[in-house]
Order: sequence, then structure tokens, then C-alpha cells
Amino acid sequence: MTQQTTETLKQIGTRIKAIREISDLPTAEFARSINLDTEMYLKYENGEADIPISVLSAISTQYKVEMTALLTGGEPRLTRINVVRRGKGLNIERRKEYKYQDLAFNFINKKAEFFLVTAEAAKEPPKHAYSHSGQEFNYILEGKLKVVFDGKEYILEEGDSVYFDSGYNHTMSAVGDKPAKFIAVVL
Repeated sequence: MTQQTTETLKQIGTRIKAIREISDLPTAEFARSINLDTEMYLKYENGEADIPISVLSAISTQYKVEMTALLTGGEPRLTRINVVRRGKGLNIERRKEYKYQDLAFNFINKKAEFFLVTAEAAKEPPKHAYSHSGQEFNYILEGKLKVVFDGKEYILEEGDSVYFDSGYNHTMSAVGDKPAKFIAVVL
């Protein structure tokens, strides 16, 4: 992890801890409320582990906090329209294999999260599968993307899309030596 990523994780962890303390919940109860074991939750809260978007989404939903506030410490302000120009989405450093841009970061009370995701070309498949409550939609803009959903593999190309129950284990990775770009909508 880079020093910037480590510092970002610590800042996010501090904001999550503040939400837990404001909610007046012990660590174990807060962790249980977002379907995590206490040990893993503490790693996130202490900035010692990369926090999956799914965990941030669970906290955001469960505790009625905008994901933008968790990620940046700033509050979204717009209620009617949010225009984001090309390349101006909020960059989110999460994992080295993915680059996220939040495309609706300044809109209050979103019903879904919208990201432009670049999956970097990788020599080896992702080490961890993810699952989170809700549903997810991905639309491929460029390249080829391998989606492994509940143990079954799908290769998606430009113009293809997938919609799935994100409570099942899933991973995504670029196929070949070029990155894959896709729009991800997390509900």
C-alpha cells in the first residue's frame, strides 16, 4: 500500500469510528450490524486493512450516512441535479487492481452508488471474492472483463452488461494485457 492509501484508510477508519461512537454502540455490536466479525471490523476502523466498497455501502445504508462523507469527510450538497464532467468524478483509491471514480458524489440521498471503474490488467486473478447486500449492475465500456459470480465465470466485452444479486461472492478482473473500463451501479 502506498503512503497516501494508508493515510486515506486511516481517515476513513476515523470517520467510521465516529459513526460507531455517535451511535453509542460497542465495537462487536456495530460490526455485527454490518455483517462483519469484530476482528475484521477493527482492522477497518484502525486503518489497517483496505475497506471494500461493500462495507462502506453497508455502513452508509445502515447508519444513514452518505458514502461521500465516509470517503472524503465532506458532505454532498446537491438535491436536484449533479453534473460530473469527463474525468472529474471523485477518485477513490481502494485497491491497486481497481480505480474508482464516484460519478454522483455530490448528490444527497442517492438511491444507488454510481462509479466509473477501471480494472487494471493483472497477471493473477483477484485474491478475494466480495459480497455485499443489494444488487449491482455493470456495463462494459472498454476492454474485456472476467466476472466470476458464485463460482461461474463470464467474459464480458464492450457493450455487454451484467446485473446480479451482490450478496453472492463475485470478482472482476480485466482479461488480456489492457485494462477494462465499466460503469458500476451499486443498489
